[in-house]
Amino acid sequence: MFETIDYLRFGNQKQKNAYNAINSLGIMESLSEFNPILCGTLPIGIDIEGSDLDIIMEVFDPNKFEKKVKLLFSNKEKFIFKKTVIRNFSVVKANFMYGGFEFELFGQPQSVKEQYAYLHMVIENFIISNHPSVQEEVILLKKQGYKTEPAFCKVLGLKGDAYETLIDFGKKNRIV
Repeated sequence: MFETIDYLRFGNQKQKNAYNAINSLGIMESLSEFNPILCGTLPIGIDIEGSDLDIIMEVFDPNKFEKKVKLLFSNKEKFIFKKTVIRNFSVVKANFMYGGFEFELFGQPQSVKEQYAYLHMVIENFIISNHPSVQEEVILLKKQGYKTEPAFCKVLGLKGDAYETLIDFGKKNRIV
């Protein structure tokens, strides 16, 4: 379902606006060699004011990615590019503002469908699709300052590192 952003055209107004902003930038086409997928809260309707658009990618050559992203987007408002390490992966990130949204382009040397952002989104989407009341509870917690994964774990009564625990929950329940 999340391989393209076409579903956003039929979503709520914010999803439609995101669809237009992403298409206007041409991100999915211009970075197609990195297999971009929009992840996070907006695709599954649990975004709140200030939620960004997370586009994750497979980046095995960080220098090539950096050159391309800077060429395409360094002229955008509040553009920042950085390299870091998360969970033993070298990560590249670019952030900027466009069309009323903060974009985060995130790349690591791993298939997008194996990255935590994608797995979390699939698990969270499954949960709210099967238990609609969870959606509102998570949104309320997010408005109180909770990050998404800790909010889901609190609602579900799951303990431990929220990012790992949610993955374990998804595997135990054969969601991922």
